[in-house]
Amino acid sequence: MKRNHKAQSEERSEFIERVLEINRVARVVKGGKRIRFRALVVIGDEKGRISYGLGKSADVSGAIAKAVLAAKKDLISIFIKGTTIPYPVRTHYKSAAVLLKPAPVGTGVVAGSSMRVVLELAGIKDVVGKALGSKNKLSNTMATIKALSMLHDPKELIRRRGTIKASRGAQSKATK
Repeated sequence: MKRNHKAQSEERSEFIERVLEINRVARVVKGGKRIRFRALVVIGDEKGRISYGLGKSADVSGAIAKAVLAAKKDLISIFIKGTTIPYPVRTHYKSAAVLLKPAPVGTGVVAGSSMRVVLELAGIKDVVGKALGSKNKLSNTMATIKALSMLHDPKELIRRRGTIKASRGAQSKATK
């Protein structure tokens, strides 16, 4: 009877992983410098769940594996309206600021660097994004994920506040 241990141990991941950056970092010790690698990985299922992870190890593959594990522990779900985001959002993380705007169907992801990877892995197909300030990939990744986590269903926001926009012809609770 033939057994296939590799197929049993290797399970198919539901997430797509992208390595954004691999840095060589050094620590000075008594005998010289100790070189290690730091990996920045973004994972997503293209259905509204996204995360990032950082991992350090003596070799590159170990750093990537640690980063993927860290990312899987910190997943967030975001609100997507069709193929885009429901409303414009601007936020910052440290010196990296990001601006995300909804776009019509067929526009695609108009964003650069790490922001494009994060938006694609989140499952957003049509959006315009601009990275302002810092060009650091880690800071831009964290700022983009922070901006996506700020998105909520507009109907849910209205329900929580107890008001409806007057421009839609409805009255708010305060004016009734």
